[in-house]
Amino acid sequence: MSKKWIIIAAIIVILVVVLANSVYVVKENEYACRVQFSKIVETTDQAGLHFKIPFVDNVKYFSKATTLYDIPPSEVLTSDKQNMTVDCYILWKISDPLKFYQTLGSSTVAEERLNALTYNELKTIMGTLAQADIINMEDGGKRNEIYDSIAADVDALAKTYGIHVVDVKIKQFDLPDSNLNAVYSRMISERNQIAEMHSAEGNQQAAMIRNEVDKDVNIMLSDARAKAAELEAEGEAEYMRLLAEAYDSQDKKDFYEFTLALEALKKSLNGDEKTVILDADSELAQILMGGK
Repeated sequence: MSKKWIIIAAIIVILVVVLANSVYVVKENEYACRVQFSKIVETTDQAGLHFKIPFVDNVKYFSKATTLYDIPPSEVLTSDKQNMTVDCYILWKISDPLKFYQTLGSSTVAEERLNALTYNELKTIMGTLAQADIINMEDGGKRNEIYDSIAADVDALAKTYGIHVVDVKIKQFDLPDSNLNAVYSRMISERNQIAEMHSAEGNQQAAMIRNEVDKDVNIMLSDARAKAAELEAEGEAEYMRLLAEAYDSQDKKDFYEFTLALEALKKSLNGDEKTVILDADSELAQILMGGK
């Protein structure tokens, strides 16, 4: 090969290398920062092919995607000076790649800074709440207000680093082992007191209902007895009236009295003893002896 072709080949190789170092590709989900001597001279989020000064410019890429950072559990102090362990996570993304590069430079440093910002905000917010309020926080709306407040405050602070905080969520509140049993015992005691109060109220209402029912039953029984006595009196009166009508002459009366005497005699002879002692003046004795 002649010297001419060697030179041409070398020139082509140099051109290819220069051209390759003159372009860079930006993806849809990333930012690109063109750095010249450690100083950013251009940032872009437009996907496609871009140009740079070969061998002078470098390109730093940062993701546009929202990143989840699981913050390590940390202890905070409540307003009543009780320790609680908070486990939370944060959703964040880069909003200004220029600021991000100038102030932080990498995601690792960014997460360290977010950890500190979030912890300080949690410490401030939880310091306004008592431990009992945090443990018994059953209102989802109130809990979401706390989350939104923390996220807004952390986002405002993170803006200086070119970061947008999308959300902050608390996964769990834990009690330190030192006072876990004491708090559980207090919660059990409170629940027992509430149960006893409801039980006492229930017993009181049950007693009132029973007393009311007993009163109604006594009134009904009294009315029934009065009605029964009235009906019995009416029946007796009707019975006597019918007897009076049936035995309206002396002969009928005498016959009725005789049948009553025989019935009494019959009842007295039901046992083993068959001896009957009658007064000699009694009409039954006289009839039995043939005196009448």
